[in-house]
This record gives sequence, structure tokens and C-alpha cells, in this order.
Amino acid sequence: MNRRRRVYEGKAKILYEGPEPGTLVQHFKDDATAFNNKKHDQIEGKGVLNNRISEYIFERLNEIGVPTHFLKRLNMREQLIREVEIIPLEVVIRNVAAGSLSKRLGLEEGTTLPRSIVEFYYKADELDDPMVSEEHITAFGWASPPELDDIMSLALRINDFLTGLFLGVGIRLVDFKIEFGRLWEGDQMRIVLADEISPDCCRLWDIDTQDKLDKDRFRRDMGGLIEAYQEVARRLGLHTENPTPGRSGPVLVQSK
Repeated sequence: MNRRRRVYEGKAKILYEGPEPGTLVQHFKDDATAFNNKKHDQIEGKGVLNNRISEYIFERLNEIGVPTHFLKRLNMREQLIREVEIIPLEVVIRNVAAGSLSKRLGLEEGTTLPRSIVEFYYKADELDDPMVSEEHITAFGWASPPELDDIMSLALRINDFLTGLFLGVGIRLVDFKIEFGRLWEGDQMRIVLADEISPDCCRLWDIDTQDKLDKDRFRRDMGGLIEAYQEVARRLGLHTENPTPGRSGPVLVQSK
């Protein structure tokens, strides 16, 4: 993919021009970041695991009719996706108090919320991605009221599906971050799920032990991040035999 034009590089992924108009290649890096890139490291094999887990989740969402940018996995680190116009919002769905919500509201981490809560954050690294309201979003034109309605509806539908998916493998979905984009097909536009869904952007706790199986292991210097991601992959039926990734990363089963 290095011979292709690089379109964008973020903290955990690189986007290259795709083989056909309207497509991109999404490459998953091994970079681990936290606190808006104030903490950074390379963790070998992380990108391979995130690619495979995200592929599996996006395929399941496509199957139930949730529109996404995902087309197919190309190799162990790359996916073919549709090119979309990213809406500059991070959408966070919370089911259990943790992280910044616990700090803001003085809630004990692990407290089940009265209902799922959807929060919006403006995507601006230089501002540390500030939390914003629906009024900010519509006033500044980041998304229109009908687009926000679609985003809210899709976010809650995705949450319902993922909660059940992870519950079925003994994992509690505490919260997660997703992004959406505008997919243009001629003159028609629709809102679709974009970016990724992986342990990098979810809080996942073992139901019985409350062990963290997500990026909090990196944020909080707990260690064992790769092992945690491998455990998530294993429970989803995607894992391999080798518990410690070598230079080429974990060997994962092929997609059906």
C-alpha cells in the first residue's frame, strides 16, 4: 500500500486511496495512544487484532441492516472501505459509569446507568475533543437536525446489538466511541457508521471478574493489553493459537 497515495493518517490508522473511485484502504497501525496522544507507544500485533475484531463487528452490523463504510478485509492489517465525508463528532454511548463520566459526576466506576446515555465530542485534537451539546452541533453546522436524529437512532441500535453480542461471550459493554460519515451515492446522501469498533474504542469488562479487556490497560499502566485484545478475539471465535504475537503479528482465522 505504500505505492498508493496517502489520504490521511490518524493516531491508530492510515487511509490510502482505494483501487476504485469512492473507496479507501484503511491500514491499522500498532500505535497505542491515550489522553489525546499525550501518552504513546508501539504495541506489536495490536493493529492486526483491531483489524480482525472490527471486521467481524462491522460484518455483523451490515448483516442486520446497519449502514457502514466497511466492504471487506484485504489482509491482516487492511480493510477496503467506502470513502465517506466524516462528521467531526465522536459519539460516545455509555451503559455503565466509567472514565470521564465517573470523574465528572462523582459516580462510582461500575455503576449501571439508569439508561444508555449518548454524548457528543467535537473532533479537534488541539482542543482535547471537547464535549458538546446538540445545540452546538446544529448551530455550528457540524450536522443537521435530521442527521443528528439518524446518528442517535443508529448509535442506540448499535449499542443494543453490541451489548447482546458481548454479553453472549461473557463481556460487559461499559461504553464505546463511534464515528459517522456522509456517504454520497449520486445526489443521494445517507449517514453510515465509519472508523472502527475494537477494544481501542470500547470499554469491555469480563462479567465475572470485572477484568478490563480494553485500552484502559494501556491508559492505566496495567499491562497485558495484547493478551486482553486476544481474549476478546478468542471469545468472538476469531483467535489463534499463539498467545504472544511475533514480528508478523498473530495468525488469525480467515473470514468466511
